[in-house]
Amino acid sequence: MKAGSGRIRIIGGHLRNSRLDVPDLPGLRPTPERVRETLFNWLAPVLAGVRCLDLCAGTGALGIEALSRGAFAVQFVERDARAAQALRANLARLKAEGGHVIAGDAQAYLQGTAQPFGLVFLDPPFALDMWSALADRLEQGGWLAPSAWIYVESPRQAAPALPANWAPHREGVAGDVRYALYRRVS
Repeated sequence: MKAGSGRIRIIGGHLRNSRLDVPDLPGLRPTPERVRETLFNWLAPVLAGVRCLDLCAGTGALGIEALSRGAFAVQFVERDARAAQALRANLARLKAEGGHVIAGDAQAYLQGTAQPFGLVFLDPPFALDMWSALADRLEQGGWLAPSAWIYVESPRQAAPALPANWAPHREGVAGDVRYALYRRVS
């Protein structure tokens, strides 16, 4: 499958083996299946009933995977209108309850009224180098529950500056991608 087009599958939970339509858009880079499987194995003990924020959602694969595995609700934020529409269509087709899509810029969204989330997926477009700015806004703006989990996906060689109270929990590398799970320490 060409990156950024075609279909990807949900790998666990009640939506297991469901396919997501992925629009062919510049810079759209779905999280690889192997990485999602590892991440959700790490998150298995904390997913039930958690409120999630899928910031820079893209295909929404991370948030839909979380809904499939027992997350209470997922707020998807995606700036590309076509990607947001594809995400809405996938959620409707799968009858994935608890997902809400906001078509808008992540930085603008984080300027709004904060509501704390227990799990945040932070996987912005690599070319925009937004990790540090978004992480700071999440931390400073009241968007994170006291012991929130934060997943960060970045280029293998990048070391985004993250808040000092985000304690590394687990990390890995797949191809040119570094993925890491952090735990917020109050």
